Amino acid sequence: MNLALFVFHLTIGLIFAGHGAQKLFGAFGGGGLDGTGRTFDNMGLRPGQVHAPAAGAAEFFGGMAIAFGFLVPFAAAAVIAVMTAAVATVHYPNGFWNTNSGYEYNLALAAAAFMLAGAGGGEWTLDHALGLDLTGAGWAIGALVAGVAGGSAAVLIGRRYAEHQRPGRRPPHAHPA
Repeated sequence: MNLALFVFHLTIGLIFAGHGAQKLFGAFGGGGLDGTGRTFDNMGLRPGQVHAPAAGAAEFFGGMAIAFGFLVPFAAAAVIAVMTAAVATVHYPNGFWNTNSGYEYNLALAAAAFMLAGAGGGEWTLDHALGLDLTGAGWAIGALVAGVAGGSAAVLIGRRYAEHQRPGRRPPHAHPA
């Protein structure tokens, strides 16, 4: 069982870390911070130059933490937040199936992070080596709630910022002359 959990942690974690590396460093054909920032601006996650490094760091560092089983519920919350934002901004309107750019893949990754937050990683993790017992339903539910709340907040803040940046829109604190 420890081998299976280790392989699952490593696989899911490295998938997330790879996505983060695309955003942060332009690795694996990614856009890097500039390209990802422009993409986020176009999706309504504004300002993109703020959201891109935040999403990239959450995926890269959260993925690495999941891969090695370190503070897994917190890492799971970070990557669930990114998946929540991805579904809300890009994938949900396309339906469920990934073949139509739907949210199937994002949901599967978020579910995997949720599972790892609850199950822990067995003896082959840094959490175990450090004597940290961060497993169980409470940790999994906490990671899910924090992740969905964080991702939803990022989307709402990004959309509100975009709304206030529209040409001709007066800031809410401005008063007519």
